[in-house]
Amino acid sequence: MLRRVFLIGAALAALIPATAAAKVKVATSINDLASIVATVGGPEVEVFAIARPTSDVHRVEVLPSYMVKVSRADLYLKVGLGLDQWADGIIDGSHNSKLTIVDCSKDVPVRDKPVKADASMGDVHPFGNPHYWLDPRNGAIAARNIAEALAKADPAHADAFHSRAEAFAKDAEEAWKRGKALTDKLTNSTMITYHASWVYLAAAFDLKIVGTAEPVPGIPPTAKHLADLIQIVKAQKVPVLLQEPYFSKDAGNFLSREAGVRVVVASTSCDTPAAGSYLAHFDQVLGAIAGTGASTGSTN
Repeated sequence: MLRRVFLIGAALAALIPATAAAKVKVATSINDLASIVATVGGPEVEVFAIARPTSDVHRVEVLPSYMVKVSRADLYLKVGLGLDQWADGIIDGSHNSKLTIVDCSKDVPVRDKPVKADASMGDVHPFGNPHYWLDPRNGAIAARNIAEALAKADPAHADAFHSRAEAFAKDAEEAWKRGKALTDKLTNSTMITYHASWVYLAAAFDLKIVGTAEPVPGIPPTAKHLADLIQIVKAQKVPVLLQEPYFSKDAGNFLSREAGVRVVVASTSCDTPAAGSYLAHFDQVLGAIAGTGASTGSTN
């Protein structure tokens, strides 16, 4: 009898690693998608992101270590809309034949899709502005796409994935309402951005972008362009320049000195891939714009 109990116990113990290994392994291009995966997937997933939150997501170096990590994944979640084309090199280099690739931009209402795109327009995305995750309501759309992909990878937990996605959508709506309540109190809702990364954020929270430090996307500021921006800032009393941490601080320092604009340095991505980080990022960025919180992703 004791031997039989021992054998049963040993058999059950042997099942523990198999259960752990049964988690859906998910790779994402950015922390924001990873954070949503962590929320929607719960204990049934393992997730990691490739791009660091303070790096330029347009240009991520393809490293062998990324390929190794993706070689063990079941899903790869791309931002899509041509933003993370570098992910294709990582995916190809992973030689992972079982990997399912998911485009999280599916069903997102895309902004700024050009009628045509050529070199004179700078780094314009032909499929439209890809920074859609900077509207929390688009994060809810991505969550439903993610739940669908997870359900296919792990049908036994499909109901849980879909249920968590709907709960996340409600939380995203509350995050939007909370942010809107904050920006509605601003006496001047105009701002300048460094790059065209913040279009969705501005539209979601009724902020008005009246200029960009880059004359066209991907082209550094020129003296003439900065002089034009000074006139805009002074005429409209623009209070804020919002810029990413990986751009030079020179233009912001100049505009601050010459026109009194306040520079807010913030990453377009949330701090960590953990559940909750994505929605918390809106509170951080909007608080910094409103002057009630610190800059995020600061280079100082």
